[in-house]
Amino acid sequence: MMWVARRLLSSVAQRSQYAGHSGLFRRPQHGCLPDLELRYLQCTCCWRSRVPVAGFETLNAAISSTSEPCNEDNRSLDACYTDEQRAAILQLLNTAEPSELAGVKLLRGRKSLNLVEYRTKNGPFKTLESVVNVPLLKHKSAVTVFNSILNPVKKERKVRIQLAKFIRPEVDRSWLENARNIVSLVCGTNKIAWAQVDRGMTVLEWQELDCPNFLRGTYMASAYLNDVSAAVALLPSADFYIIEKSSISVQNTALFPIMAHMRTVEAMLFALLEPRNLPPESNIPPRVLNMMRPAVGRHFGLMVAESRTSGAQTVRQLMTESVTQKLPRINFPPELLLKHRNSFQMGSRRGGGEELCDALLQAVAFYELLGESSS
Repeated sequence: MMWVARRLLSSVAQRSQYAGHSGLFRRPQHGCLPDLELRYLQCTCCWRSRVPVAGFETLNAAISSTSEPCNEDNRSLDACYTDEQRAAILQLLNTAEPSELAGVKLLRGRKSLNLVEYRTKNGPFKTLESVVNVPLLKHKSAVTVFNSILNPVKKERKVRIQLAKFIRPEVDRSWLENARNIVSLVCGTNKIAWAQVDRGMTVLEWQELDCPNFLRGTYMASAYLNDVSAAVALLPSADFYIIEKSSISVQNTALFPIMAHMRTVEAMLFALLEPRNLPPESNIPPRVLNMMRPAVGRHFGLMVAESRTSGAQTVRQLMTESVTQKLPRINFPPELLLKHRNSFQMGSRRGGGEELCDALLQAVAFYELLGESSS
């Protein structure tokens, strides 16, 4: 039922002010609106049924009481949240690293550093109210930070990743998605490292082999073949072998010896790992593939301009999450955690290095990028 609001004027004298004028919203002669009394809604079908509604004074009072913003400055921040919410907020603020705090709204840049410096100097935050003592964090900013911690916004990638951008040669997606496990290989200047990871994101094997003949003398092919063959003999069986494709340009003459070394090892791995004597018409995909090194770096946020930084900290974080989280990004068997627990400490040279890190990160990125490209 449609209703039209009608106004009742307080007296006939007030109506006479508008003699000769049409419409309800004429300006009165004395420059002020007439006093309005009870109003009603009238049915447009029969024009008899009327429902009274509140006058302007009642309506204005109701609007002013509901639309006026709450004066949060007079309330304690701790009183705005439940015990569970306060505990969750304080837990993150007291334990998160600057990089993690930067993911919280309004805590990017200097504010996250100020927060860490303040808690280091004064101890952990015991109340939410104490957070406003951090430089650049005032009441309104603190409320935004707290709400962002309680209700984080997940950022989803809008651009679909093309498989050909990180895997070469191009292979039908179904073959890769059906792979039970892969072996990720990375060649360094004096060693070859590999990581075997299954489709359930569990590390099955993770090790490296020293190659004493790499970059020695005149790059003797026979010496290179001995080192590469020794590594291949130790590799576990897998559906696919993913070899890192270096991003060194042929135009960079200063790094040409390194590039020639990488290409030599890469070619030998392809030759030794790819099945032989397959008929040309066989519908079997290549078993050895290249994965672009910059693609892995971008996936983990390790790229600075065109250069890739160390992935040691990322690997340490993955190892920690494997123990502390119920659903970690990747699972490590206890024996591998024990074996490599001190391998990636800052300045440590014992038991591992960048090649081990890169082999593992390449395997993780392979599965995650494959999932993103198919979603």
